[in-house]
Amino acid sequence: MRLMRTPFYQLHVEAGARLVDFSGWEMPLQFSGILDEHRAVRESVGLFDVSHMGELRVKGPRALDALQVLMTNDVSAMVDGQAQYTVMCLPSGGIVDDLLVYRFAEDDFLICVNAANRQKDLDWVLEHNPFPKGAFVTDESARWAQVALQGRNALPILKGLVDFPLEQVGTYHFTLGAVAGVTGCIVARTGYTGEDGYEIFLSPAGARTVWEALMAAGEPYGIKPVGLGARDTLRLESRYCLYGNDIDHTTSPLEAGLGWVTKLDKTAPFIGKDALRAQKSQGLSRRLVGMVVERRIARPHQDIIANGRKVGHVTSGTRSPSLDLNIALGYVPRPLARPGSRLQVDIRGRLANAQVVRTPFYRRPY
Repeated sequence: MRLMRTPFYQLHVEAGARLVDFSGWEMPLQFSGILDEHRAVRESVGLFDVSHMGELRVKGPRALDALQVLMTNDVSAMVDGQAQYTVMCLPSGGIVDDLLVYRFAEDDFLICVNAANRQKDLDWVLEHNPFPKGAFVTDESARWAQVALQGRNALPILKGLVDFPLEQVGTYHFTLGAVAGVTGCIVARTGYTGEDGYEIFLSPAGARTVWEALMAAGEPYGIKPVGLGARDTLRLESRYCLYGNDIDHTTSPLEAGLGWVTKLDKTAPFIGKDALRAQKSQGLSRRLVGMVVERRIARPHQDIIANGRKVGHVTSGTRSPSLDLNIALGYVPRPLARPGSRLQVDIRGRLANAQVVRTPFYRRPY
């Protein structure tokens, strides 16, 4: 089966990117190298192609009411021009997906979903839409290309390319406008790196124009195109969960440390609310924790050991370029989730000492 390609594919080929299969998409793993790209984002700025993400539109007089039922966060607390991180849950409390909701108006929302979950999320929303005659759901994924400009110098680079006052767009807010002359863009101050930055939704026809304009404007700042490899190390340092690794249908948002987007006190009877309330009342049996691992790099699915027995498993792990430490996430019983707890990780038959630490591992210094 032929892999899907984003509107930026030819630009990646021209840049000499190493391309890989990612959820059925032919995506750049790296350009100049994972470490080089990671440092560019942490120290200045980097540009990502995130067009593989999916976009669902929910419009109509009951759009807000429908999302209140589908999402764990309180969508009614949003104002026009605001973005919100949230999750959708199964009735069991397991996670269908984590996503971003963008409010254009009380009757108009855009949902950005993970690439691997595009069809699953669409099917879920259509099947569980409580107001199908008042909240109309469409898949707009083919309508949008998407780039992420991330790093402390994102604002001065993008500022000269837009036709609106960019500095007035606050964190987790967005506006509509032109970027490099390409009209109809959505410019959101959001990201997946732990740095300041913007995610830009644009027409596929404008992909080359916007990418080349951003690279040219960012040249004085040492901008780098960034692939999936550095995207993963950046998000892990910032303790952002990756669906399929750190969260999935077997994990609840409470276990994953996403209680802050799980509003059990909102009046809407959202899907999974009863199960999550019961879980909170009974007490969590496990938590997703951050660990620093000595000498060796932990990888997903490796066993976490305490007192000679398996107590959990690693969900994500890497060598942190920013901290020069081996870091990992994993689920452990709640009594072992306290910072300072001593654990071990079975890394290909050899035990490596590990310690639970507070997360995020990295916090931006500005």
